[in-house]
Amino acid sequence: MHTVLVHGACHGAWCWYKLKPLLEAAGHRVTAVDLAASGVDWRSLEELRSLADYTQPLLEVMASIPPHEKVVLVGHSLGGMNLGLAMDMYSDKIRVAVFVAAFLPDCTNPPSYVLDQDVALAKMLLRPSSLFLEDLSKKSAFSKEGFGSVKRAYVVCTQDKAITVNFQRWQIETNGVAIVKEIENADHMPMLSTPQQLCQCLLEIANNYI
Repeated sequence: MHTVLVHGACHGAWCWYKLKPLLEAAGHRVTAVDLAASGVDWRSLEELRSLADYTQPLLEVMASIPPHEKVVLVGHSLGGMNLGLAMDMYSDKIRVAVFVAAFLPDCTNPPSYVLDQDVALAKMLLRPSSLFLEDLSKKSAFSKEGFGSVKRAYVVCTQDKAITVNFQRWQIETNGVAIVKEIENADHMPMLSTPQQLCQCLLEIANNYI
């Protein structure tokens, strides 16, 4: 089983350092991606003009996956938007997309919609990263044929003070989510605060799509 980990804003692949060896010990092959202008990626934020620019490293990973292989795609926080783009473009290469205390777009509204629901919170959470709101507000909704065809799961972090549990549950109720897991003591960074519990959730989700 191949798992691809996508970090949230202001982070990098490094944030998965506790979770990655746990998944590997359970037999998963793990790829942790540095998005553009993040982690060790050489680009600067000022060079990026769109969500596609920001997501380019993930899209390159997805393009490199052989046709017969499907991955478990995991996104945290703003990484949910990167997942949306990858799901729309590479739906045939994704076994299940897992949103971990993440923004969850849909097939009805422009991608900016979910961020617009609490943009003040989002801006406070994501600085100095960019929300790409101007770009996202001009985009059409993700397609039912691409994004909508991928099975979705959500990991709720009940102690999250950034993307609150009520907002997480609102997203789940208004979008099609096949599996919902909860981590009772997890804050906004479960890969750091509760890595073993998050690992167990991801393994249980993945096992539903073997």
